Amino acid sequence: MPRYFLELSYKGTAYSGFQVQDNAPTIQFEVEKALHTLFRQGFELTGSSRTDAGVHAFQNFFHFDTELDITAKSVYNLNAILPPDIAVHGIYPVPATAHARFDAVAREYKYFIYHKKNPFLPDRGWMYPFPLHLDLLQQAAGIIKEYRDFTSFSKRNTQVNNFNCTIEYSHWEKEGEVLVYRVRANRFLRGMVRGLVGTMLKVGRAQTPVAAFREIIEAKDCSRADFSTPAQGLFLNRVYYNDTLKQLLGPAR
Repeated sequence: MPRYFLELSYKGTAYSGFQVQDNAPTIQFEVEKALHTLFRQGFELTGSSRTDAGVHAFQNFFHFDTELDITAKSVYNLNAILPPDIAVHGIYPVPATAHARFDAVAREYKYFIYHKKNPFLPDRGWMYPFPLHLDLLQQAAGIIKEYRDFTSFSKRNTQVNNFNCTIEYSHWEKEGEVLVYRVRANRFLRGMVRGLVGTMLKVGRAQTPVAAFREIIEAKDCSRADFSTPAQGLFLNRVYYNDTLKQLLGPAR
């Protein structure tokens, strides 16, 4: 049966996460409902990356199988049905063995922080009015790339075989008046990015020495990290696939 990748972005404020849950609004539920409304049949979607309640995505993917004729007009019609905080950017035919989750070679997240009250940012960033030392934040971000075991930055009761992640990029950047942490890795653990950001901010405020940040990583103890970072500042920025799939998924946005 033909397989398709569906590319979408969304504002996660109103949703209890990405994956379908009982008695809770989710991104997957809304997309499945829109597909059912358009094509009058059920669809089983498989997502590339789960995001938690309140987390946003500039890019995420589902895959699904169907014998139906999928065209550019299908994208237009789906967007007309979906709520305004979810947008489909393309539906692409892929090999029948392609998998949205397992074929992803890397994922990139951004976390947005702003320092002064801004009426346009409360649901898309974290207002953090405390002074920060950017040089200390960069030192902490650089240290992250030296490690693979991130047990300290995985929330408890996470069902994974190991806590190893290969960090490809970790850096703090300025985007106008907003401070952004950007991180790319082959995989992420539950709560990992928010834990990294919350703990690094203590370094940036000179509350936690850089050497102590290294000790937190090496402790492999999640009670040492700060997971209090709110969801609204976190965005799944991009999902990366190998060159073969990348050529089938349209131009990078």
